[in-house]
Amino acid sequence: MNPMKNIRIEKITLNVGAGKDQKMLEKGSILLKNITGIEPVKTVTKKRIPTWGLRPGLPIGCKITIRGKKAEDILADLLKANENKLTEKQFDSSGNIAFGIREYIDVPSLEYDPKIGIIGFEVCVTLKRPGFRVKRRFLKKRKVGKNHVVKKEDAIGFMKSKFSVNMEEEE
Repeated sequence: MNPMKNIRIEKITLNVGAGKDQKMLEKGSILLKNITGIEPVKTVTKKRIPTWGLRPGLPIGCKITIRGKKAEDILADLLKANENKLTEKQFDSSGNIAFGIREYIDVPSLEYDPKIGIIGFEVCVTLKRPGFRVKRRFLKKRKVGKNHVVKKEDAIGFMKSKFSVNMEEEE
C-alpha cells in the first residue's frame, strides 16, 4: 500500500460548553485538566444574543487540543467510555469524528471528583493523511486532491482497524 494513503490522527479536541453559567465553566475546566494534564483555553462569545443573556467577550466554554501519541492514548480511553461503539452519523463527509460522553466517570482512567459533580463533554477527532500540510503552509498553499481527501468510509475503516470500534445501527 502507498504510504501516503495511510490515515493518522491529526488532533483531538475536547470541549465543555457551559453557556453563561460560570460555575459550570470552572468545573469543566477542572475536568479537562484532570483528563489531559493541560490547562484548557476558554472560548468566548463573538455575538450578542440578548434572549440567551450572551454578550461579546463572555466566556461560555473551554477546550483542549491534543496531538501526537498522547492523542491516540486518550482516544482509546474515551472510546472505552462509549463501549467502543460509534454510529455512522458521528462521522462527517471529511472523515472527522465527533461524539459526546454523558458522564466523565464512564472514562476508565477517571474517578468521581466531588468538586466537579457529574458533567459530560464532547470529543472531536480530526484525521489526516501525509501531505495535508499543503493546504495550511505559508508559501504556495494548494488544495488537497479529491483522491487524497479522507472520506467517511476511510475514517470508518481506520477506526475499526486501529481502535476495534463497532459500528451501531442508527435509531
